[in-house]
Amino acid sequence: MSLVLRNLQRAVPIRRAPLRKKMEIVRSILGVQKFDLAIICVDNKSIQHINRIYREKNLPTDVLSFPFHENVKAGELPQPDFPDDYNLGDIFLGVEYIFQQCQGNEDYYDILTVTATHGLCHLLGFTHSTQAEWQKMYLKEKQVLEELSRRTGTRLQPLSRGLF
Repeated sequence: MSLVLRNLQRAVPIRRAPLRKKMEIVRSILGVQKFDLAIICVDNKSIQHINRIYREKNLPTDVLSFPFHENVKAGELPQPDFPDDYNLGDIFLGVEYIFQQCQGNEDYYDILTVTATHGLCHLLGFTHSTQAEWQKMYLKEKQVLEELSRRTGTRLQPLSRGLF
């Protein structure tokens, strides 16, 4: 199915092709190519607005995920009953925020990929509210990013590596 990648901001120039290429590989690694997925790139003002409405946090952030399926258990794929339900959900990337957080030697597109992978793990039921949940999510992110790194020659680390 499709990967929709939209850029709804003008704060940071972005080429969608590098992110699309890597996220197609991530989808393959996770075995979710048959599911639709939307990644929407937004600026600080937009991500702050969404964060305030849905999480009651009035500040910009790097990623917000909105799963299509409720109650997906971490590590299990949704089991849709209808063809139109082959959808994982939407990932909003705060690309301006991510750009501002990048360290000097970090590749912006690598960080976008790591952040989108983190968001995709959330769509697949992974969370990091407790140390046990974080451990499970961290290990999944690490496994996916190690395989992506092997395939692309990069060295990517999980976004959740320092949470607990």
